[in-house]
Amino acid sequence: MSGHSKWSTIKRKKGAEDAKRAKIFTRLGRDVMVAARDGGGDESANPKLKLAVAKARAANMPKENIERAIKKGTGEIAGGEVVEMLYEGYGPEGVAYIVEILTDNKNRALAEIKHAFSKHEGSLATNGAVRWQFDQKGYLTIKGDCEYDALFMEAAEAGADDVVEEDGIIAVYTPRDEFSAVEQALIDAGYKITDAELRWFPQNELDISKSRALQNLRLMEQLEESDDVQTVASNLSITDELLAAFAS
Repeated sequence: MSGHSKWSTIKRKKGAEDAKRAKIFTRLGRDVMVAARDGGGDESANPKLKLAVAKARAANMPKENIERAIKKGTGEIAGGEVVEMLYEGYGPEGVAYIVEILTDNKNRALAEIKHAFSKHEGSLATNGAVRWQFDQKGYLTIKGDCEYDALFMEAAEAGADDVVEEDGIIAVYTPRDEFSAVEQALIDAGYKITDAELRWFPQNELDISKSRALQNLRLMEQLEESDDVQTVASNLSITDELLAAFAS
């Protein structure tokens, strides 16, 4: 998990720059809308919505945009029709990919995904072709200004698999079925969760040449730049050396 966690860290560090682009509001708005659709429009009774709204505010998304997204999700105003999809594919050297989509336009989303794979010598795969190589787990992050041991015990007792300190945050990994229970236990204990989602983690990572690995990172980056893409997972082995080469 470590390499992919470091990849996530790079994306977090780029967040300030990304937030300057208007399209980030589109993605954040969909997150808010879906959270409101699934759990209602009351932040105090919907942790998923509370987190989505906090992320939107952190990116300086206008208050009226957030309120409109909530109302779309609850059905108070029209325009909340979005669908969730999952695509599987292969990158250079057979690196396996899972791409999760949240979109209001399936044709646009599919066209963008196909273009990204094609541009980087990859291809889409049939449903189920690569999913068996991954496990879906819960992933939560908490600001690192708390006592690790106490957090570890709280998370473990609630059903977490692992708790890891990484680059100023503490990451909590959970089995899929225990994700909600662990999230709620940490909220009840007073911890400030900064991210909470189900993610796909590879069972085994693939080591390939540096040049082909960098090509896969470029594919990952292009996929993640799509407004419709929520998460991208791969079984590429991502080392510190590879990340340094990509960042340069």
